[in-house]
Amino acid sequence: MNELKSISQINFTKIDGLVPAVIQDNVTLKVLMVGFMNKEAIEKTQELGKVTFFSRTKNRLWTKGEESGNFLNVVNILVDCDEDTLLIKAKPVGPACHTGADTCFDETNSKGNVLFLSYLQDFIDKRKAEMPQGSYTTSLFEKGTRKIAQKVGEEAVETIIGAMANDNENFIYEAGDLLYHLIVLLSHKGYRIEDIVAELRKRHS
Repeated sequence: MNELKSISQINFTKIDGLVPAVIQDNVTLKVLMVGFMNKEAIEKTQELGKVTFFSRTKNRLWTKGEESGNFLNVVNILVDCDEDTLLIKAKPVGPACHTGADTCFDETNSKGNVLFLSYLQDFIDKRKAEMPQGSYTTSLFEKGTRKIAQKVGEEAVETIIGAMANDNENFIYEAGDLLYHLIVLLSHKGYRIEDIVAELRKRHS
């Protein structure tokens, strides 16, 4: 990951002091929009934690959402291999396009897909790092490997029971519990759901 460490590494000479900035949803990985930034826009983006462009039509800095409230909250900023283009991963608040569309390319930016599992693990990993009191996930981490593994086993049994009883609603509910506890176990052991995907992909090939 070529994360931006210093503005001084960016080459602003190719487009009169500007660089293109591609904005990507950090969860769905959909491209939300593309704009331009100068040095001041990048500094403002880092200061606010919200994507700020240099508007060529308004000839000023422009924070996305300053009028609509549809901000783009920055997760991280990456710079490409030529150091003249930025990729900004963000969490959108509302639609990204002024037309009301989810993206400026008129794509649906849905989180209801398999990529949510990566987002869920990010959330679980955050719980592991911060260990907030009152959190069920925290209580699992506190109890350790044996308890977490036990919960995975219990939820696997409940999933099987739901399947055998042809109770589809309960089957899906318990399968969700099973997957959640499995991700907690992965996090506890220092792994991620992507490691399972890599193993399955290796077997498939």
